[in-house]
Amino acid sequence: MLKYILNLFRKKTLTVDEILVFPEGNRIYKEIHGLRKSSMDEDALKIIHRLNRFGHKAYLVGGCVRDLLLGRKPKDFDIATSATPNQIKNIFNNCRIIGKRFKIVHILFRGKVIEVSTFRSLPDHRMVKNQSKDADLLLKKDNNFGTAKEDAARRDFTVNALYYDPRNESIIDFVGGYEDIKNKVVKVVGDPDISFREDPVRMLRAVKISVLHNLAIEKNTSKAIKKNKFEIEKASSSRMLEEYNKIYRTMETANIFKGLAENQLLEVLYKEAIEGSKKTPNWESKFLETNIGKRLQIADRKIKEREDLTPVIYYSLLFSDIVKEALAKEKGHMVPIIKNALEPICKRLEIPKKDKDRLIKTFASQKRFKQINENNVVQNELFKTKDFFYDAFMYFKINAEAENDETGLQCAFFWEISTRIRPKTSTTPNRNNRFEKKKKDKPKFNKKQENLGAKFSKNEEDDEFEDSESEDADGLDIVSEPLEKDGNVGIVEEVTDRSNQSKFIKDDKSPFSKKKKFRPKRFRKFQNKKGKKPEGGGESQIPEPKDSP
Repeated sequence: MLKYILNLFRKKTLTVDEILVFPEGNRIYKEIHGLRKSSMDEDALKIIHRLNRFGHKAYLVGGCVRDLLLGRKPKDFDIATSATPNQIKNIFNNCRIIGKRFKIVHILFRGKVIEVSTFRSLPDHRMVKNQSKDADLLLKKDNNFGTAKEDAARRDFTVNALYYDPRNESIIDFVGGYEDIKNKVVKVVGDPDISFREDPVRMLRAVKISVLHNLAIEKNTSKAIKKNKFEIEKASSSRMLEEYNKIYRTMETANIFKGLAENQLLEVLYKEAIEGSKKTPNWESKFLETNIGKRLQIADRKIKEREDLTPVIYYSLLFSDIVKEALAKEKGHMVPIIKNALEPICKRLEIPKKDKDRLIKTFASQKRFKQINENNVVQNELFKTKDFFYDAFMYFKINAEAENDETGLQCAFFWEISTRIRPKTSTTPNRNNRFEKKKKDKPKFNKKQENLGAKFSKNEEDDEFEDSESEDADGLDIVSEPLEKDGNVGIVEEVTDRSNQSKFIKDDKSPFSKKKKFRPKRFRKFQNKKGKKPEGGGESQIPEPKDSP
């Protein structure tokens, strides 16, 4: 009797038809949605047409359809098809199968990659009735292939579950995603509790999509995020780091982190970093006014100004309060203190060792930026050659702007501008003649060289000047001069390198002279039999036959 009562309060597992709003698929034609083939990627359309020729269904799916309906330019075009990965590989030569959790195919084109995935069915645990609340629903392997209908039921959000069919330019909607886009709502497909337990990264992606596309998170979805917030700790660290890196490049990092704070995810993801921010009342809604929020806003502005900010810079902005608090409490060598302060959070987030070491160097080198001395150019330039200099400098500059530190801003300006090597003072060139080719000085001959005879007459002298104006392919100017050497008349070619101004003398013994052609010994013997002199070998090495008496 007790089991019967408990079963009444348990959530029933939903079938595919119960999850979908339109089990048969609602076709929305081009007269309503307004999307055209011309706005799609040509290579993606070629893939779809080729799959259709081989008898497979194929559609554009996911973010590309969503972005086009929202009036934005898609970053990439993903394809869903009924063909299995091996079948796709047999059709396309320029592809590769990747993935462990579920296999997908990357079709390679010049300068881009198009992702093709196979329709998948619901996970096996969805078919189990009376599922317990404590069951582990985390998807570790998802290679159960299915139909387009089942594939729509297992997707994360309704706005990402729309299929575009280029054959008749229609959109196939199984989950009501078209209406959610019109209403600007982010909603989970099916039960949000089960969806977030299957893939906890979906909670982070729900916040990111809502901020980037100015969409509101549906109430049940928002409640499920707050309820299952600790499930995100089970997510793969590599996937989380990949999502963080994507967020850092959106130019909306501060607003996304504000959304994470409002949905109580930030206190799970970066609980060590926000301990200081929690002291202020209503810090979730006032996140942009906290120290972390101010720094992230400046970083977003830097990216909009075409600055290149690495993940290490963002980690330093997030962990800045941790390091400052540790340095204020403890006295001693700076590097061990910083290392001990960052060790717990770096270990939990599984930040790569390379980034961790650079992060420690970034914090340890902050005092060096306040030591400005224009006379100490050598050490300043040596410091600028360090591999961590850019990350450390950008953190120093952003931190100074966030704290309104005038002294720090002046130091940042010094390192950005002052230490550049100034050009030497020289007379300003004539701008009117800056494109004219410089005239070369004619070579000067002494009296002894001028009286060498008819071989270097005026006509030949003019020819030498014409040769002097020709340039070598390597950027060398060759100037020929007559020279008397050891009683013999030879030619000196002054080879002037524009950079080193070095001179070489060309004579018969120089490496520039034409080498004699080497002939193997057997060829010399053969030629000698025919009565010809051997070439390149000097005199014949075979003695001539003596005349008979």
